Amino acid sequence: MESRNAILLLTCPDKKGIVASVSNFIFNHNGNIVHAAQHTSETDKIFFMRIEWELNGFDIQKDKIGEAFDVLARRFDMKWDLHFTDRVARTAIFVSRHLYCFYDLVFRHRTGEFRTETPLVISNHLDAKPLAESFGLPFYHFPITPENKAQQEARELEELQKHKIDLIVLARYMQVLTGRFVDLYPNRIINIHHSFLPAFAGGKPYQQAYDRGVKIIGASSHYVTESLDDGPIIAQDIIRTSHRDSVEDMKMKGKDVERMVLAKAVKLHLEHRILVHGSKTIVLE
Repeated sequence: MESRNAILLLTCPDKKGIVASVSNFIFNHNGNIVHAAQHTSETDKIFFMRIEWELNGFDIQKDKIGEAFDVLARRFDMKWDLHFTDRVARTAIFVSRHLYCFYDLVFRHRTGEFRTETPLVISNHLDAKPLAESFGLPFYHFPITPENKAQQEARELEELQKHKIDLIVLARYMQVLTGRFVDLYPNRIINIHHSFLPAFAGGKPYQQAYDRGVKIIGASSHYVTESLDDGPIIAQDIIRTSHRDSVEDMKMKGKDVERMVLAKAVKLHLEHRILVHGSKTIVLE
């Protein structure tokens, strides 16, 4: 039988007694802590914590835990979120014509790496339709032009709300989301892109990188904000290149690192390991 755990994410001004108070709250209600991680920022002295405990034997009902904890939270001026491992998040994947990240996400889901449901795939092209349908994923086609962008986004949002989507993953979705769209899903839209920015902006970044003889290729995955590619970074990584690599070699290596970094970011989000603080994230692994 799969264990049912509670996960608490909290942020507050740092002061003595936070860890002891939170731990005692769980202990005093017959809870068993299975994971705990914390961090205090040096500059502004903000405390961050992720703590997970078993619900088996815990003497507060699930729907009453938040109310009971809030008494303690107010004493420390905490911002907090409570999650439960037996609730499966619902994820929508947005994709355009480059399918490598989309295929990787679906494959990892099917092999049990991600614990989520994917009730819809949305695309502005038809390239992903055969792959989505081969995995049994409902596919929605919303072709977008400058003239119909607002109307199509409204239709997309209608589907997202109808399917009660928790997380949106942009798996190489080559459209800029409007501020209205992003505001409806704060810190719940994850994007991936190469890490050449801002050095090699614009078209043909791999050709630019090849011409400059770069020695590493990177990828960044971040939460989407209204400012393009400027949201809080969740995960990054690099892969090395050399003068022996052609432009096509570099593109292939870039795809590899993008797949890996996007998958890591999605997994961290689904496991509730990310706290957003201003323009950055605190990732408690």
